[in-house]
Amino acid sequence: MKKPQKALLGRREFFAALGGGATLAAAPTPVTPKAYALPPDYQDRRKPRYQPNSPEVQNFYRVNRYPSK
Repeated sequence: MKKPQKALLGRREFFAALGGGATLAAAPTPVTPKAYALPPDYQDRRKPRYQPNSPEVQNFYRVNRYPSK
């Protein structure tokens, strides 16, 4: 009677190898420096836009107040 052959690759090793391969396949490829250029209005978009004294914000707070207990 022959001995059964032991599996070369176990279930856990298989999934570990599969996950490692997917990680390598999804690794980002180098991009040219031109792709990282900032838009001309970059500084304008970084300005804070929240203005607590604006009518819209005051109306929001007035409408959404919880009733006093």
